[in-house]
Amino acid sequence: MNRLKKFMTGRYGGDQLSLALILISMVLTFIGSVTGILVISILSYLPLIWCVFRILSKNIRKRQLENYRFAMLMSPVYSALVRLIYRIRDSKTHKIYKCPQCKAKLRLPKGKGKICITCTLCKTEFVRKT
Repeated sequence: MNRLKKFMTGRYGGDQLSLALILISMVLTFIGSVTGILVISILSYLPLIWCVFRILSKNIRKRQLENYRFAMLMSPVYSALVRLIYRIRDSKTHKIYKCPQCKAKLRLPKGKGKICITCTLCKTEFVRKT
């Protein structure tokens, strides 16, 4: 264990981009093996090689910048996924309506019958059944 610790001292190590590269490599390997296309199987090694290079790299600042750019690129995707998960989780108890005026999303409890809804942003009132 000390040898590995000593070897990795001063090296970058793993991060979110490395994990994504490993996942991409695994998906490409699976697709290549299922379809039998040799080119895809060979291409699946490229993200893996890049991942190992990044993990063993001593240029820590450059790897941090790469990971930061990846995080900024994936941030909207992650936010949309989190919103979708919350919406699915709350779908049993709440209903989402859009304001007809400003298109803001309003979250209301289910089972209240016909109610008058006031938009919190533009103060428009409209009636909907929950």
